[in-house]
Amino acid sequence: MAEKTIIQLGKMAKDFTLQDQFSLDFELSKMRGRHVLLSFHPLAWTPVCTLQMQSLEKNKKTFDNLHTIAVGLSVDSVPCKAAWAKAIKIKQTKLLSDFWPHGNVAKGLGLFREQDGISQRANVVLDQAGKVCFVKVYPISELPDIDEIITFLNN
Repeated sequence: MAEKTIIQLGKMAKDFTLQDQFSLDFELSKMRGRHVLLSFHPLAWTPVCTLQMQSLEKNKKTFDNLHTIAVGLSVDSVPCKAAWAKAIKIKQTKLLSDFWPHGNVAKGLGLFREQDGISQRANVVLDQAGKVCFVKVYPISELPDIDEIITFLNN
């Protein structure tokens, strides 16, 4: 199956509801009025993904000051996300489960790797209206530069 085209700047992100590591619903459309950083990572329990999610947690106050909700997303199940969040000391950042339908949110944004059954490593920023204003896909083995996102949000 061919890869879908990655969502383009200016396009509306399709609304979704996913559960976080606390089994609480996160509904994208309820985040309007703030920027939303969707930080996709391939799988929990892997070194680069761990650092990526810890960078969101470490910068939580900065994101709050920038009126931005930063969330992590992967195809892992809610129980997996809960155990992983506890193990890596993520207490405030929502880690969303794109488990079922498998990778549906990643697929909708063109970020699902069909051949692997996981998402790309990517950051997508939505503006206050829910439109894509930043999108970047990173090599799977590369830690995304959180300062790049913070600089973008400051401009």
